[in-house]
Amino acid sequence: MTAILGIDVGGTNVKIRVSDGDEIRKIPSGPTMTAQEMVAKVLDESADWTYERISIGYPGPVLGGCPVHEPANLGPGWVGFDFEGAFKRPVKVVNDATMQALGSYEGGKMLFLGLGTGLGSTMVVDGAVEPMELGHLPYRKGTFEDFVGRRGLERRGAKKWRKSVVDVVERLHAALEPDYVVLGGGNARRLAEIPTYARLGENDCAFAGAFRLWESSSGTPTGQESGVESATSAETEVSHDQWLRAEREHLEP
Repeated sequence: MTAILGIDVGGTNVKIRVSDGDEIRKIPSGPTMTAQEMVAKVLDESADWTYERISIGYPGPVLGGCPVHEPANLGPGWVGFDFEGAFKRPVKVVNDATMQALGSYEGGKMLFLGLGTGLGSTMVVDGAVEPMELGHLPYRKGTFEDFVGRRGLERRGAKKWRKSVVDVVERLHAALEPDYVVLGGGNARRLAEIPTYARLGENDCAFAGAFRLWESSSGTPTGQESGVESATSAETEVSHDQWLRAEREHLEP
């Protein structure tokens, strides 16, 4: 069986795990980490592992398997970077919330919200994955991400942060009407209570999604085993164009 390296890129840590093992290793990241630095540190940290393919969960919009914006909480140099050339292996890159959503999906219409450094978001509807950028939408005197991301937690404290999370989840649930909501990301465990239609994501869902990304390429149709189909390029492009239009509308005076 082909071994896959899953890489979950975050604003605080880069987490890695190989598909034929259980150990998760963490590499500190932060606002100065470049794509080249990430690759070098991952190669060093995984030197004693054997793997043939790589999945990367990227904290920003991805189009056609390539980052289209530099990450808000990392260093520069991610857009246009040749990950396959640097790793010398086949690589698939998706939005980090999309990768976690793939590992959390259990059928029907699911909204995934990743509570981490920012706010990741993905919809999966009857197996079709639709990456989203809901964290940048306006909310109060800022954006959703400003209130439920790490900055909001640190600025306002846990009690107010929890109330904001519940409010944001309720607003998005009412607007998008999913069958259920999965709350993942490193800060989801800080929640004291969640709505009845929501559940917490498992700690390793990002890596389950990372390994699922390659199922159709290893002889197993993704839809048959996991119930998840990757979004087509056209679907991803429409999603990204909609996101860009929304960004312009909210930034224009």
